Amino acid sequence: MSKQVDVQDLKKGMYVIDLDRPWTETSFMFQGFEIRTDAQLRELQRLCRHVYVADHEGVVGVHQGDRKTAGAAGSGAVSGGDPRQAEVLAGSLAARRGPSIHGEPIPLEAEMPEARRLEADARAIMREMEDDVRLGRNINERGLQAIVTGMVDSVVRNPDALIWFTQLRDKDEYTALHSIRVAILALAFGRHLELTVSELNILGLGALLHDIGKLKISNDILNKPGRLTDQEITIVRSHVPEGVKILESLRHIPLAAVEVAACHHERYQGGGYSRGLSGDHIGLFGLMAAIVDTYDAITSDRAYHAGISAYEALGQIYALRNKEYHGGLVDCFIQCLGTYPLGSVVELTTGDVGVVIAINRQRYLRPKVALVRRADGAPFPAGAVVDLAAGREQTSSGVEIRRVLPVGAHGIQATDYMPLVT
Repeated sequence: MSKQVDVQDLKKGMYVIDLDRPWTETSFMFQGFEIRTDAQLRELQRLCRHVYVADHEGVVGVHQGDRKTAGAAGSGAVSGGDPRQAEVLAGSLAARRGPSIHGEPIPLEAEMPEARRLEADARAIMREMEDDVRLGRNINERGLQAIVTGMVDSVVRNPDALIWFTQLRDKDEYTALHSIRVAILALAFGRHLELTVSELNILGLGALLHDIGKLKISNDILNKPGRLTDQEITIVRSHVPEGVKILESLRHIPLAAVEVAACHHERYQGGGYSRGLSGDHIGLFGLMAAIVDTYDAITSDRAYHAGISAYEALGQIYALRNKEYHGGLVDCFIQCLGTYPLGSVVELTTGDVGVVIAINRQRYLRPKVALVRRADGAPFPAGAVVDLAAGREQTSSGVEIRRVLPVGAHGIQATDYMPLVT
């Protein structure tokens, strides 16, 4: 049940079901949300005259549970009361206004060449690290730190450039590429949360090395296509303490970076491993890593499952907010990647099919799309692009995204539509 409410009578805790105008005309991420901040109230009052809110206690009750757990994150009870983590999490749950501490991004095309170089260098040093761990040699800590520093600088300049390279997949190099992708996504996430450059360097290093313990586990188990035995599950889970042991033995790896490896399989309501932590005791970097690691894992092809679309992955993670993952951080991660992440294959209301090539972070439902296939199956000419946030005269009377298609639909490879890299 729902009831119409004048926007001047709205209060925090009400759950907005619908507006008096299309959602696509607003900047709200979700078509339905609980009002939690003054900024959300002001935005609703600015845009609408009235909205429709849940009128049944059972409907709102689902979200009252969210409020209980999310409220703890904003209260300062984070990882033993670390005030900096409390500050970041409290800020993540509020709608921010004003310029980022990192400034405005430079044009995507300008950053792509450097992003390509960094991704290639990261592959090389991760292969070197894998050999060093397996052969018992000293790890090139300085080289790893230099790569992360370069990635941080790139993400600060324009996060979408390196995010495009997370589209590159190779099952034969899963562990290394997964670690690189997790590092890129964690850095973009951290930039979105306004982490400082120093904090980003620590987070990025921990993310890049979060699965280092898997190098002590047989590939026959890691890549087993069938169901794992209880003993094999125990072995796989041992990669967390093994990774912590390796990282703690290194001289130049900050403790906060080690926490990424230690906590990326912990879960918000408990039930994760290997410390059995829950809630804010997991710590900010661990809470972030759990989201990012899961996202990349379920969008990747493995011997035991096919990867799903980024859009589906975000939906699955959102469904587990305040259960497996911190609710406020889930919301921020979706905002970071966009409702339709880069590389998503989408069908428009015209029936045309294309690939999302740029995110509009003011209007999440209206990205820029490279047009690939017409509704009748005929191909578009190379370079055809539609900006769904442009005026109606430029988008065939207000074209919108009708649905997201499965990965590889119509034989489309998203990487074929990456911005040109010279």
